[in-house]
This record gives sequence, structure tokens and C-alpha cells, in this order.
Amino acid sequence: MLVDSHAHLEGPRFDSDRAEMLARAREAGVVNILAIGSGTGPGTLDCAIRIAEQHDWIYASIGIHPHEAKLATQADYSELESLARHPRVIGFGEIGLDYYYDHSPRDVQRQVFIQQMEIARTAKLPVIIHCRPSDNSDDAWQDTLRLIREHWASSGLGGVLHCFTGEQKHASQALDMGFMISFAGNVTFPKGENIRAAAASVPEERMFIETDSPFLAPIPYRGKRNEPAFVARTADKIAELRGKTGEEIGSITAQNFFRFFALQNRSQ
Repeated sequence: MLVDSHAHLEGPRFDSDRAEMLARAREAGVVNILAIGSGTGPGTLDCAIRIAEQHDWIYASIGIHPHEAKLATQADYSELESLARHPRVIGFGEIGLDYYYDHSPRDVQRQVFIQQMEIARTAKLPVIIHCRPSDNSDDAWQDTLRLIREHWASSGLGGVLHCFTGEQKHASQALDMGFMISFAGNVTFPKGENIRAAAASVPEERMFIETDSPFLAPIPYRGKRNEPAFVARTADKIAELRGKTGEEIGSITAQNFFRFFALQNRSQ
């Protein structure tokens, strides 16, 4: 049993074989997927909902990615407030800060991040966080964790650090604020020593696994399009680090997902 806690299913890279891709996920043992609804920014904020409405085993999130933060308007915030009430929506994200690409000015990223945390708090939805610092820097981590502490932690709703790439200290601070730590295919990459160190030490009841499809395909698929069936490879790598089987890690992280999001229909 596997859950892919973070996948972008709506984009053009899946247009030619989306149904077949989802069938392969089911064959691989994936019982649920959280489809991430940031899309290409404003104008596509319901993209994950449209997919979740067609598949009762797929859930949806909503949110404006930091890349598109500069495009956000009050109308978009109003749309997010409305979409947050959709019954298939279980999380708000991915939102946060990206200082690596800087597609949006950093001050704008921070403002949009704060605004979305306020909407998520009202909607009582946990947040799904994107955090990518600039090269050889801790900058985005410092700002992300500070803003969560100042604007979110008191909500008690927690959240997910998606595709974790930080250090032990970052995971510890997030865990203290009620967050789950989600590991993706880059835990298998040769240069992912810090990610493997975190994956070996984060309490097992606080872990998710994900693909971030269509990005970050794990070894042995690196360089190819990623897809939810490949989440099994991430489970296998974490199992290797923790002295368990891939099946055990799959089951543990699936149960964590069900518990965190308070889901009843666990394997529809």
C-alpha cells in the first residue's frame, strides 16, 4: 500500500497517457494521490480539483506557487477562498518561498505566502510548503520557518514540508510546529546525502513519501518523466536507510497520510 502525497497530474506532460499513468499507479499499489493544485498560477487554481472530481481515490490541494506569486490578485485570493470549500480539497499548497529561481520578487513571495496562510487558517486546511534556498545558502529556510512560526504555528493545523531538501535542523523546527516531512525521489540521488540523513532520522510517524511528478524521477528512472507509480522507489530507499522493507515504509507513510488528513475512505 502506497500513497503519493504530492503529484502534479494536470500538466501537458501527462496529456497523452494520463489514464494509463493512473492505471500504472494503481497496479503499483498506490491507493491515494494528493494532486497539487498550483498549476501554472492564477487561472488554473482548480486544476487538481478537476482531476479529483473524476477519481474518488485522488484528493486535491489549491494554492499559488511562489514562482507565480507576482501574478496574484485579490480576485485570485477570493477564488482560493471559494475553492477551499470544495469537498475534495484537503490541503493548501504548494505555497512558500523559492529563492533559487526568484521568478517572483522575494518580498512579493513573502506577502503572498502570508496571505495564503491566512486563507488556509480560515479554511482550516493544513499547508503544503515549497522551500528552495539560493545556492549554498540557508536564506529561504530561515524566512520560511520564521513566517510559519509567526503566521501559522498558532493555528494548530500543521502542514507538510514537501520534497524535503534541508538539513536536520530545519526538519526539527518544522516537526516542533506540527509538520510532516515528505521525501521525494531525490532521496535516491548521489548528492542527496543530507536528504538521506533526514530520511533516516525523522520519526517514522511524521514522514510522507511523494513523487512530485512529473519532476524528480528517482533512480533508476532519473532523467525520465516521473509518475506516481515510481513512489515505490522512494519507499525502497527510505526502507534501506531505516532497516525496513519497502512495503513497511509504504504502509507506515500511507497510514500517516490518512491520519494527518483525517481521511476515512482510505483505499477507494
